[in-house]
Amino acid sequence: MPTARHMPFLANGPMNAWNCLHEVDERFSYMREPIDSRRLQQFSVLARTGSFTQTARELHLTQSGISHSMKALEREAGCRLLDKLGKKVVLTQAGEQLLQHAGKILAEMEAAHSSLGALGKWGRGRLRLGASTTACQHIIPPVLREFKESFPEHAITLEPGDTPQLVTALLRHRIDLALTLEADHEPQLEFHPLFTDELHFIVSPLHPWARSGRVKHEEIPAQNYILYSKNSITFRLIEDYFRREDMVLNTVIEVGSMEATKELAKLGLGISILAPWVCRREIEDGALVALPLGRKKLVRHWGILHWRNRRLNLAEETFIGLCKSVSENFRRPS
Repeated sequence: MPTARHMPFLANGPMNAWNCLHEVDERFSYMREPIDSRRLQQFSVLARTGSFTQTARELHLTQSGISHSMKALEREAGCRLLDKLGKKVVLTQAGEQLLQHAGKILAEMEAAHSSLGALGKWGRGRLRLGASTTACQHIIPPVLREFKESFPEHAITLEPGDTPQLVTALLRHRIDLALTLEADHEPQLEFHPLFTDELHFIVSPLHPWARSGRVKHEEIPAQNYILYSKNSITFRLIEDYFRREDMVLNTVIEVGSMEATKELAKLGLGISILAPWVCRREIEDGALVALPLGRKKLVRHWGILHWRNRRLNLAEETFIGLCKSVSENFRRPS
């Protein structure tokens, strides 16, 4: 049987296990200050060594310093955590419970310290990107190939999506930069222009317009059209363009994939409206033909979105510079 000397003590003397736990709960409920992490570390070492002298030696502190810290920790915890068993220091039931939490807390703090240390080293960090599906296929690959040569240690994530989705991702801090079309004015975001492209009719080489090399204006409303997602800025730009021309496009097939849009146009199932650089390979191979929309041009503005007034780091500045260099290949002829 344990003697009273071996039982947990508080100011009023020995207590049974139930009273001790009750006292722990009651005192914890009135805690105001968080537990000091340095005292938690000392407590963990003391629990392992069972000796104030050994703990002080390992931590390069004085024995009295360790003793004062443990008394302060017990005040913060609101319960006695340590007991003497001969020359050895042992944990009370409350001390054993705190030790379980202390191990997790100290491990998380060490992980955070290591992570921040890695970010502080030259060339290490993260870059969270968002880009339209078209940019992911045609622009992002050559940019990242160059970027990784300068920042080989950087962790890169890429979230594809249309412009409204990427704006939401930026505002919710899921990404740092978005390569996309210019969005409606969003006061919290800033737009860095990269290039401007022009939309064309994209038709099968067997289409009458392709054979004649010209678009018959009066035939435009009656054609079948294959257009990218109605939720996209491009779809809205197309609608607005033809509305200004007093036209309503007849049959529209909405497709959620740019590749599927091109394939359907190849099969002659309808006319698409795209920037020629999106289907450059198909145009060069003769599988598709690009024709101007008319005398008035329909242009789009591409760029990088990020939080306004946020200072960009070196990696982000480098990424934007590489995007400007690569986007020369997609720029609309002046």
